[in-house]
Amino acid sequence: MVSDIEHRWYLAIDLGTGGTKVAVVDIAGRVLASAFRSVDTLRTPDGGATQDTDQWWTGLVGAVRETVAAAAVAAPCDGIGITGQWGSTIPVGADGGAVGACILWSDHRGGRWSRRITGGPLAVSGYGPAKVAQWLRLAGGAPNPNGADPTGHEQFLANDRPSVHRAAAALLEPVDFVGARLTGRIAATPASMVASWLTDNRPGAPVAYNSTLVRLAKRTAAKLPELLPTGSLLGPLTASVAADFAVTERLPAGTPVVCGVPDLHTAAMGAGAVADYAGHIAISTTAWVSAPVPFKKTDITHQMASVPGVGNGSYLIANNQEVGGAALRWLRDSVLTADDGFEGGYDALTAEAATAPAGSGGVLFCPWLAGERSPVSDEHLRASFLNISMSTTRAHLVRAVLEGVAYNVRWLLEATEHFAKRPLDGLRLLGGGATSDLWCQIHADVIGRPILRVVDPANVNVRGAAWFAAMHLGHLTLDDIVAAAPTARSFEPIPAHTAVHAQLYAEFVQMATSQRAMYKRLNGHRAD
Repeated sequence: MVSDIEHRWYLAIDLGTGGTKVAVVDIAGRVLASAFRSVDTLRTPDGGATQDTDQWWTGLVGAVRETVAAAAVAAPCDGIGITGQWGSTIPVGADGGAVGACILWSDHRGGRWSRRITGGPLAVSGYGPAKVAQWLRLAGGAPNPNGADPTGHEQFLANDRPSVHRAAAALLEPVDFVGARLTGRIAATPASMVASWLTDNRPGAPVAYNSTLVRLAKRTAAKLPELLPTGSLLGPLTASVAADFAVTERLPAGTPVVCGVPDLHTAAMGAGAVADYAGHIAISTTAWVSAPVPFKKTDITHQMASVPGVGNGSYLIANNQEVGGAALRWLRDSVLTADDGFEGGYDALTAEAATAPAGSGGVLFCPWLAGERSPVSDEHLRASFLNISMSTTRAHLVRAVLEGVAYNVRWLLEATEHFAKRPLDGLRLLGGGATSDLWCQIHADVIGRPILRVVDPANVNVRGAAWFAAMHLGHLTLDDIVAAAPTARSFEPIPAHTAVHAQLYAEFVQMATSQRAMYKRLNGHRAD
């Protein structure tokens, strides 16, 4: 590490789906202080999912003030790193201010138009062969036929919210929106724009929007933000925003702000999983399985691709499951109440789950509360408890939720390793879900392999955002980051538990594949 390790520190901003986390992180990756502000999601019966950017910004300003004031740092901030959700869309005016709500990555109201864009007279998994061949050759991925991505979002705005679309000078991803508010510069990178599939992602390709891809996706070229290389310095923190933060001695105007990147990238960096095939599993609001790989490749059937990674010429496997830790939050907030005798938080939930046996007495939970994206793309899938009997207790149900998320992760892991053509190395578990010893052990038991919980798993993304900024400001190298990110604990699979889960997992996958027609009959009216 560099000699001034004890002095350098970074402000890290993680704009997650569930809320905004802000942290002061030193160059060694230690979180010196942090604050969180939750954010509300408005869901509508027609498949809409939106958030209020004013709530984002108010929460961000309050969290920055709280965090910087609480941190025991004397020197000014060395840089600001930004990460968070991706595949979402904010329409902004010329000043970078929002002119409409953020349309979330799970909003599929643009599906009717996306299917026309991606499909054709003959379509496989929603894609016309001639069209998808061009996307795959250049970008390595293609828009989602269900409309749950920026392509579908623009189509929805243009057709159903034309006044908002006309007012928008640019359509931004969340990390780029935050960057614009901090610096006044409206810009993006190939990493932040990856869910739009508008850049040529082949090795050595120029940093630019590809006119063929823009035309295929029917995107409005004039509403695309300026494109900068990933890791670029976006600009200095403006004086007006520094004044709003009100901690100008430690966070002054002029503090360098590095272009934001998706949480996929900062998770890999914060976990130290930056070597080829170093695997990580994230259990946050959503869930994913990823690893750096040395190739560009796409699996449309399983909604998986390798996308531009954290270094020049590198790639990261990108996929996503719509629900991870959000399943436990749903159970706590929407199912269990004080009337049931439950008044605790997540620790109380997992403590109760630990009293139930592995396999939850045969109860199976399918966590598709918001449909699914990978390893199958199906917005009609829904969650369910199966095999409940008179002997089923609340502890069985809570444990079944934990196990169901792990079954879903194993399903995705198997598809991911097939994509990589080899097992991933040293599976690291991170995210809020990884703070639970029980959930870590369940993942080891379900997957049947050791699981390595990273240090401070709930803060991996802010650590990664700080390190990403530090690396691109020239303060760190990737080798420094690997050396500074040890794992905290290994969870070994318990053979008896693994045997129990093997039968339940087989039924889980069978349920997902055999009942898709039923889910479409029940929920098909919602897609459009």
